[in-house]
Amino acid sequence: MHVMRGIKSTHDGFVASSRKRFVKKDSSHGDLDVLRAEIENGSRLHLARGITLLESTKPSDKKIGQEILTSLLPKTGNCIRIGITGVPGAGKSTFIEAFGLMLADMGLKVAVLAIDPSSTLTGGSILGDKTRMEELARHENAFIRPSPSAGTLGGVHKKTRETMLLCEAAGYDVILIETVGVGQGETIVRGMVDYFLLLVLTGAGDELQGMKKGIMELTDGIIVHKNDGNNKALVKKTVREYTRILHMLQPASPNWTSTAKPVSSIERTGLQEVWETILQFERAMKDSNHWEVRRQHQTRDWFHSMIKDHLIDSFFAEQGRKTEVKALERELLEGHVTVSGAIDRLFSS
Repeated sequence: MHVMRGIKSTHDGFVASSRKRFVKKDSSHGDLDVLRAEIENGSRLHLARGITLLESTKPSDKKIGQEILTSLLPKTGNCIRIGITGVPGAGKSTFIEAFGLMLADMGLKVAVLAIDPSSTLTGGSILGDKTRMEELARHENAFIRPSPSAGTLGGVHKKTRETMLLCEAAGYDVILIETVGVGQGETIVRGMVDYFLLLVLTGAGDELQGMKKGIMELTDGIIVHKNDGNNKALVKKTVREYTRILHMLQPASPNWTSTAKPVSSIERTGLQEVWETILQFERAMKDSNHWEVRRQHQTRDWFHSMIKDHLIDSFFAEQGRKTEVKALERELLEGHVTVSGAIDRLFSS
């Protein structure tokens, strides 16, 4: 548009306005107070935001997440933490949805922390648990948070413990932690839950795993899954076999005998019996004072684990350290130094 000489105006002919420019707002203490309050009030949206801050690799986000978690610590600890593992195909997600729906319909608030395996090539994860648990995801008493394993061994995310505490502060009564599920290595979750549940199948050779000193001796309960259709007779036989095996193993928890139970998530049978068993376990552990002692030991182990992680991060954060490691790698590959010699040189510097 052409503006006649002598007229002072904007390019469109209208008087210039003092409109406000949009400025990205930094996280202030007021925002943190709102986030804390909303998490405490049970807002799923703000809980998800808090977990994102905890899982972030950005230092400023991590700092905010820790501030929120620290302020909410007095609100944690009032729930039952249940770890669920099993081989791929055992139906962990199907069981969790059926079991979670039953608890949610009873009026209990249920949080599901599902760990998806990360690709060793791209680092990506599908994070499809909300899709697999569609009905539970829509329930007003449920919260589902899928997270990538991100290279962490043991089938859990390295921030799973902190995420669990944040869910407790949000008022959730039951927290279900679903591991990646790759076999005998899924034992780290034992160190962060009250009750450890193993899902097994019939006719898959899993019965032999009971004779190994592995995951079986850490379980507080076993579910023989898919007890439906023509599989019922075989499930009954498998339950007897596992019951016999469990009697041969040292109990995972004092004053408690682990049991095997048949469950069908499709027909919704056996779920109530599993919940009653977990409540019996809680009473037995609290009566013997082992409930609180176990949680204290878990916190101590978590502390030592975090020390190791921090030492590794600090080591590689030192200036020139990565270059030094790369140089030693080349010497190793060329056969000029042994692994032990390279380690000695690395730490002597």
